[in-house]
Amino acid sequence: MNATATAAKRLIEYAKCGGCAGKIAVDKVTEVVRGLPQFDDPNLLVGTDHFSDAGVYQIAENLAIVNTVDFFPPMVDDPYTFGKIAATNALSDVYAMGATPKTGLNIVCFPDKEVNASVLREILRGGAEQMHAAGAVIVGGHSLRDEEIKYGIAVTGVVDPRKMLTNAGAQTGDVVVLTKALGTGLTAAAFRNDRCPPDVLESAVASMTLLNKVAAEAAVACGAHGATDVTGFGLAGHANEMAQASGVTLCIELGRLPLIPGTEPLAEAGEFTSRATVSNRQFVEPAMFVDEKPDLLRFGYLFDAQTSGGLLISLPPETADDLVSRCHAGGATAAAIIGTVEKEGDAALVITN
Repeated sequence: MNATATAAKRLIEYAKCGGCAGKIAVDKVTEVVRGLPQFDDPNLLVGTDHFSDAGVYQIAENLAIVNTVDFFPPMVDDPYTFGKIAATNALSDVYAMGATPKTGLNIVCFPDKEVNASVLREILRGGAEQMHAAGAVIVGGHSLRDEEIKYGIAVTGVVDPRKMLTNAGAQTGDVVVLTKALGTGLTAAAFRNDRCPPDVLESAVASMTLLNKVAAEAAVACGAHGATDVTGFGLAGHANEMAQASGVTLCIELGRLPLIPGTEPLAEAGEFTSRATVSNRQFVEPAMFVDEKPDLLRFGYLFDAQTSGGLLISLPPETADDLVSRCHAGGATAAAIIGTVEKEGDAALVITN
């Protein structure tokens, strides 16, 4: 077996082991950051409050810089595709702020003595192509020798502070739109267990490599009040953050949730068992009210830990259909209205069928 084939096999092994590093549970993060020094700077528009998607620092009246970073191990066995997914995921935090990405710094952990450098080249190529598609540039990066492959990008974007979106902007009377289908975590779990049909994996990869650029532009054009991207804490986790940050209650209809085609049989087979999905559910359920017996299959998707998920957007009902249409026209064909924003009640999230 030649060096390139051996390297590819090793990436498959990393992918199938699940990329053992997932997001630290929300409660653990909350515990860690509590009591850390705070920064009193009037130009810091968005810091660590409310688990915002990115930090925002104002440098002029109509200009602020947006900073974010994200990286993780492989969840697919093709290095080029993994690079594209990782870059798309990192860019999403900038798009969630209604901002435009400009530059990126690669972050690489790589076992260079065990895995051929051609694998890393393909990972970086995938990341670079996605940054190019976003209209941004890679300006450098940093690498470490590590036992586990990890890749991501620290992305910097720009935004007019007057047009900036945050997860604290949802308003009573809004409707809520989700711009990508759910089920990437479920798909990754099935893939690790050699139980994922190729067409389902292909659909999930297509979703994970779809930039949230169109969705972000549509959100700004349609007068969105708030937004966040749905990633490792699942739809329920990020919706809970939005509800609490905004001082409202989000009502989500299970029957409206867009799902990646072919994932429902995987859910029925019991693939909702990843550590991240279990911890998401344990953390969020106390903040939820389920007003009738839920569709248990669809209920599980609320907690599915997403990779490179869609935007969750809160906006006036009169512009919601326009936003969905803009998303569909731009390739985000799963975009759908999934609920409403109500006056703050006893629960941050209300779930109906």
